[in-house]
Amino acid sequence: MSVNLQLVFRTAGGSRRTISVEDPKDDLTDEQVQAAMSTIMAKNIFTTADGDLVEALEARRVTTTITEYSLA
Repeated sequence: MSVNLQLVFRTAGGSRRTISVEDPKDDLTDEQVQAAMSTIMAKNIFTTADGDLVEALEARRVTTTITEYSLA
């Protein structure tokens, strides 16, 4: 099972960009996630071809379970 925190932003050009963080802490709060997203935007940590990240749109924790089957 893998867990990712997906942070979704709007760029200056109007497109959406998602940053994924593997294995986030289990006890993250809404305030901590919002603060991290604000810091990413304020410090221009990431740039895109469509401009700076200018708006935090959503954040979500995604859990993926993979079941493999034997084909032999």
